[in-house]
Amino acid sequence: MKRFSLMFAAAAIAAGASFGAHAAAPLLTPAELNSARTDASVRIIDIRPAQEYAANHIPGALSAPYGQWRGPADNPGQLPPVDKLAELVRSLGVDQGIHAVVVSSGADATDFGSSARVYWTLKYLGLSELSILNGGVKAWTDAGLPQDQAVPTVAASSYQPVLDRSLIATQDHVLAQIDNPKAQLVDARPSNFFRGEVKAPTAKVPGTIHKALNLEHSKWFKPGTAIFVSPEEAKAIAASSLPEPADETISFCNTGHWAATDWFALSEVVGQKNVSLYPASLADWTQAPQALPMDNVPGRGQQILKSLKDLVS
Repeated sequence: MKRFSLMFAAAAIAAGASFGAHAAAPLLTPAELNSARTDASVRIIDIRPAQEYAANHIPGALSAPYGQWRGPADNPGQLPPVDKLAELVRSLGVDQGIHAVVVSSGADATDFGSSARVYWTLKYLGLSELSILNGGVKAWTDAGLPQDQAVPTVAASSYQPVLDRSLIATQDHVLAQIDNPKAQLVDARPSNFFRGEVKAPTAKVPGTIHKALNLEHSKWFKPGTAIFVSPEEAKAIAASSLPEPADETISFCNTGHWAATDWFALSEVVGQKNVSLYPASLADWTQAPQALPMDNVPGRGQQILKSLKDLVS
């Protein structure tokens, strides 16, 4: 395990990644994962739907569909109870001595958000040896690497979460930071959501949180792919898209999915400090009993007209 950790620490240094909290490189290429996958200290977590996993998967991968890491339908960004997440982690045999590699389909930039969200969840639970397969199963397949249908078994771990609360922003915390000039709210959604032209079904009203900046999640990828850009390119994107790094940066979207990509990019790849995720995001913000501060909210008449157009279409 020591030799393996050193290998990935070296890879992280070469990539320019910040890994103060973990030695594993945040992103692995298919070739890197293929070289490491037979190591007993590596656990590949396939978060695709169960039927996709059953059809073909990376040898040794365990199935843990994305839905198991998410909240209820009306607020899917909400974290499941910690005891449920801990049970899931233990069932995968994951513990502090295990390097967990999260694998999604690699279909597109939106798909990457599922890997980033699971990675964030594992880190929030106190785990530190974490990576994402860059490009997912698609990149693995494109590289001509092996797949099978065998379902491995692993011994359950006894992991007990040690929550890293610095990674999570609650509604109350976001509200307290809105007028803090040293804090930055980052909206990871496409610009038409940010401008209030469309909204997610989970949001009561369109628009964005007051004083937020828009940094679309799709900016972090090679065009038309789920391949994350190099650390150097990511740093350039951050520098051109955001002001100087704030004392605290909070990423949000509709349900904490796209926002997980912005969090991952800024925290794990660019290496900014004090980046947190508002997991419940605008589903939570707009469903609050009292109206919370927002920008880019269309007038009531515009909203009614838009609703009628949506019904007709």
